[in-house]
Amino acid sequence: MTNRILIIGSLMAGIGVAAGAFGAHGLRPILSEKMMAVFETGVRYHLVHAVAMLIAGLSAHWFHHRVFVRAGWSFLIGILIFSGSLYTLALTDIRTLGILTPFGGLAFLIGWSLLAWGYWQAPLKPDSSNSESKID
Repeated sequence: MTNRILIIGSLMAGIGVAAGAFGAHGLRPILSEKMMAVFETGVRYHLVHAVAMLIAGLSAHWFHHRVFVRAGWSFLIGILIFSGSLYTLALTDIRTLGILTPFGGLAFLIGWSLLAWGYWQAPLKPDSSNSESKID
């Protein structure tokens, strides 16, 4: 499961870079300034939380605790809902999609809370000799 979070986090980071480049070079000439700002907000949160997925995946690997994997999945859900709804809003101008965005933000907050909880529970120094993993 840890590897999946790391792989998906890496892919999400790459997709975030591609979305940013697409916005800067392909969309800037056709989107209004307001919709361009919406798109850029989606990209910013996308990239930050792709890195958060990588941190969660590395933490799961390092500390062998399932809560970090859950944090990683929460970050992914947040990217899909928060950034996805902003991308779609910017490209289609369908305002009703804005109702989804806060749910993505909630997923981000849950992910950060899980990450904090995992570090709260984690030992100061990970036990590398522990062969029994708490990760499914």
